[in-house]
Amino acid sequence: QVQLAESGGGLVQAGGSLRLSCAASGRTFSSCAMGWFRQAPGKEREFAAAISWSGGSTYYADSVKGRFTISRDNAKNLVYLQMDSLKPEDTAVYYCAGDRTPYRLPVGVTRRDYNYWGQGTQVTVSS
Repeated sequence: QVQLAESGGGLVQAGGSLRLSCAASGRTFSSCAMGWFRQAPGKEREFAAAISWSGGSTYYADSVKGRFTISRDNAKNLVYLQMDSLKPEDTAVYYCAGDRTPYRLPVGVTRRDYNYWGQGTQVTVSS
């Protein structure tokens, strides 16, 4: 059974940083793109960042570009989201997502491009 487990969320003041981790089990995602999405209360789940299977290509939503960094460690089946200069509007549940299609290019940036989802981790940024 494929599982994605997020960790690292929490409460932080505006301007602070958090690093989210996503641990995959049940299959290897080393040949597949991985993404991070987020959902604020009362809003649709939206794309935040994605990374190609090799880590050589990364994609960001305009709202997080320059502040968030996605990375991966294929040997450990881990994906990270480093979030700096956090703002109150970054408050949301953050979800890790995995594509089941190997070597897909371009990397998907919509929900329908991903087949596996974690349970989410809450990030709250206070002003």
